[in-house]
Amino acid sequence: MKKTLLSLLAVAAMSTTALAAEIKPALVYGTGGKFDKSFNEAAAAGAEMYKKETGTDYRDFEPTSDTQGEQAIRNFASRGYNPVVAVSFAWTSAMEKVAAEFPDTKFVIVDSVVDLPNVRSVVYNEAEGSYLVGLLAGMASKTGKVGFVGGMDIPLIRKFGCGYVQGAKSVKADMQVFQNMVGTTGAAWNDPVRAGELTKNQIDQGADVIYAAAGASGLGVLQTAADNKKLSIGVDSNQNHVHPGSVLTSMVKRVDLAVYNAYKDAAADKFTAGVQSNGIKDEGVVAAIDDNNKALITPEMQAAVDKAKADIIAGTVKVHDYMTDNSCPM
Repeated sequence: MKKTLLSLLAVAAMSTTALAAEIKPALVYGTGGKFDKSFNEAAAAGAEMYKKETGTDYRDFEPTSDTQGEQAIRNFASRGYNPVVAVSFAWTSAMEKVAAEFPDTKFVIVDSVVDLPNVRSVVYNEAEGSYLVGLLAGMASKTGKVGFVGGMDIPLIRKFGCGYVQGAKSVKADMQVFQNMVGTTGAAWNDPVRAGELTKNQIDQGADVIYAAAGASGLGVLQTAADNKKLSIGVDSNQNHVHPGSVLTSMVKRVDLAVYNAYKDAAADKFTAGVQSNGIKDEGVVAAIDDNNKALITPEMQAAVDKAKADIIAGTVKVHDYMTDNSCPM
C-alpha cells in the first residue's frame, strides 16, 4: 500500500512538472524600456505576478527599434515559447507576420488588434480613463489652465488627450488645455528631457496640472511639475508614489492583468483569441487614489469621479473616442 501511494505521488509530481514545462511564457516590451514606471513596467508586473503565484519563470526582451521587436517575437516563437505577449501598437505588423508563421503558438498583443485565430488582442478605453483624470485636473486647477504631454504623436495618444480635454471641460467649459507631443518616432517614449521642456512651457503659460501620456518620457513631466510646485498626472502604472503630494492621480491601465491573464489562461487551457476591450465598467482603466495622493483629492472631487464613472457606465455620459474619426469635438 505504501509503495502504491509513493508511486501515485511520483506520477502526480511528474504530471505537475510536465504541465509547468508546457507553459513557456515570453514578453516583448515596447521601446520605452522595461523600467519606464509606466506601460512596460505594468506589463512586467503582470508577468512577475504570475511567476510569484505559480513558480513559472518567463523570458522577456526590451527592443530598442521596430526591427528588434519583430525579431524578438519570431525568436521566442521559434524557440517554443508559448504564449508570446507583445505590448505596444508598434508590433502590429510584426504580430501579423509572425503569428501567421506559427499557427500553433498563442500570441497576445496589447494596444492593437490583429485578426488571426491564434491572437488575443487586448485594447482599452483610454478616453474614459482620461476623462476621469481630466475631471480631477479641472477641479484641482486654480488657473483654469491645464496641460497634456503625449509621447509619440499617434491616434492612440490623441485618444488620451481628447478624453482628458472632455473631462476638464466638463468642469469648466472655457478651461484651457495645452497639448504637446514629445515626437513622431519611437524615441518619443524615452525622452524625459524634452518632455520636461514641454511641461515647463505649459507651466509658463499658466497650466497648473499636467497629464503625461508618454511612457518613460512622462517621468520628465512629473519631475518638472514637482520642481515648479505644480500638479501632474501619471499614466498606465500607478505613479502617485513617484512624487507624493505632487502627482494628483494616475490613469492606470491594467496592462498587468492582460499579461497575467494570458499566461494563466494558457496554463489552464482556457486561452481564447479575439478582441478584449477594457473600460471603466471592467475596471480596465481607473483613476488611482491611494495614500500618496489622498490629501489632494477632496470629498467633492471623489464624489464627482464616482458620479462620472456611474454616468459613463449607464451611458448618460458618452466620452468621444478620438480613434473613431481622428477628431476631438472640443
